[in-house]
Amino acid sequence: MSRFTVFFGTFVDTPTLGHLRIRPRTSLGVSSDGTIRFIKPESKNPLQDAQDFDKSLNSWEITVVDTLERQGSTFFFPGFIDTHVHASQYPNAGIFGSSTLLDWLEKYTFPLEAGLKDLESARKIYDRVLDKTLAHGTTTASYYTTIDADSSNLMAEICAKRGQRAFIGKVCMDQNSPEYYIETLSECQHSLQKVVNYIRNDLKDDKIKPIVTPRFAPTCSSDLMAWLGKTASEQELHIQTHLSENKKELKWVGELFPDSDSYTHVYDAHNLLTDKTVLAHCIHLSDEELELIKERKSGVSHCPISNSSITSGECQVRRFLDHNIKVGLGTDLSGGFDVSILCTARQALLVSRHLAMKEHDTERQEHIKLSVNDVLYLSTFGGAEVMDMDLQVGSFEVGKQFDTQLIDLESADSRVDVFEWQHAKWDKEDQDEANKGLFEDLLAKWLFTGDDRNTIRVWVAGKQVFPSLCS
Repeated sequence: MSRFTVFFGTFVDTPTLGHLRIRPRTSLGVSSDGTIRFIKPESKNPLQDAQDFDKSLNSWEITVVDTLERQGSTFFFPGFIDTHVHASQYPNAGIFGSSTLLDWLEKYTFPLEAGLKDLESARKIYDRVLDKTLAHGTTTASYYTTIDADSSNLMAEICAKRGQRAFIGKVCMDQNSPEYYIETLSECQHSLQKVVNYIRNDLKDDKIKPIVTPRFAPTCSSDLMAWLGKTASEQELHIQTHLSENKKELKWVGELFPDSDSYTHVYDAHNLLTDKTVLAHCIHLSDEELELIKERKSGVSHCPISNSSITSGECQVRRFLDHNIKVGLGTDLSGGFDVSILCTARQALLVSRHLAMKEHDTERQEHIKLSVNDVLYLSTFGGAEVMDMDLQVGSFEVGKQFDTQLIDLESADSRVDVFEWQHAKWDKEDQDEANKGLFEDLLAKWLFTGDDRNTIRVWVAGKQVFPSLCS
């Protein structure tokens, strides 16, 4: 039985915004609990590296994953982190009609979610979501489920079984919702606690965590939000919700909570802005709201595909980054039509260019645009910061968990065309700088033309989760 695994090849990550770290000819050792124990550049013998690290290891107790022969177009990259995804809405991916947010919820979303009280239907959908997200390299996801506790617990169970790191959010809503899909305050209190207790006391998987999930302010009474804020604080829970997605929504919030200075202040008044809060969308925010989010150390989930698909607006991501606000990416199924964080990163880059084209000042244009390195950072380390997990995942560091995808740009049926002269050949150290330039170009090719066919293996906590070893 393997006690230790050594991964050998090229490791690419983005430890800081805009900076790409490329480490060729590197061995990385992972213990049985999924922790990265050593990283050795210029490795000559990965098996020997492991035995040098731990002299008690026998050779037959060490597994070596060697990608040296194909490291010109193959690399290890941190697993993607989806900071905002409605697992329950997956069947509606790509279905929008001519809707905007509020009528889209009424026509498409609420009826679908209500139907997932039927656990067989829920299982079919949630299994498919895990099939797709893992195949696209998503190792951590912050999920919205439904208002039903049993359905939410089923999603937690499936994530644990499949090995994905996940936050499970039982949706909370006690007003301004359809009669067939709403809870009372006491029902919500009971069902949320049922989910928290199941995950913490019964499931007992450190990779699965409950997350307090008020759908958004219009569907939550002040009493409910106050209780959720208090519960999150007392039980040290993460929080996720929507903020400033749509202009009609902003007007509605102003009518419902006339004593609050802004939409953001509504959440703050109910103690829902913490360093473990994830705020999805955040398109239409004032400078005062940005300062409040920064002060509370909350994070923003940027959902560019959804924002475009249901005509919500263009999120000014550079503005958040300039304010030192944590930003990650969210697919926002099914407002977003794709489960892929790679596709989401691509759209984040393009939306930033649309914003830049509205500027007349050349320097300002260049500043607003997000680079390939920027959006790859948002998809990994930025998402880890938003989820308050940056000490655990998001980059390759000793002591972190090995949540990783192996990317092959020349995999079967790949849409990425790599020509011979575009390969980075890592056999000569004195050519590393030139090769790193070539490799950055390959990463741009991956971002713009790659897809799940290039994600050939995925690990979470050092365990292979795609392709499934059980299938």
